[in-house]
Amino acid sequence: MEQNKALRMLGLATRAGKISFGTESVTDTITKKKSKLVIVAFDASERTKRNIEKTANECNVKMRIYETIETLSKSIGKENKAVISINDINFANEILKIIDGGEVIG
Repeated sequence: MEQNKALRMLGLATRAGKISFGTESVTDTITKKKSKLVIVAFDASERTKRNIEKTANECNVKMRIYETIETLSKSIGKENKAVISINDINFANEILKIIDGGEVIG
């Protein structure tokens, strides 16, 4: 149930134009200080996870490893996307609350 809320919120952020996806695009978004939260799929390559985590840590961006590539991709209406950046603080905070098991309003 909580998983579905996070994925629906990710879909809303996509429709609002508040995300970036794909390793290069997300890395660029992080370094330009536009990213508020980065989500990496469980089944992303270890190299991708390591590189994104390093960049996120250097720029003080929160990162979570969540869901599979297929599930994340479907939630944003794309194919084969292992890395997603949420670029809006409100969407990022709500998704973080859901992923981390906090209270959700609504």
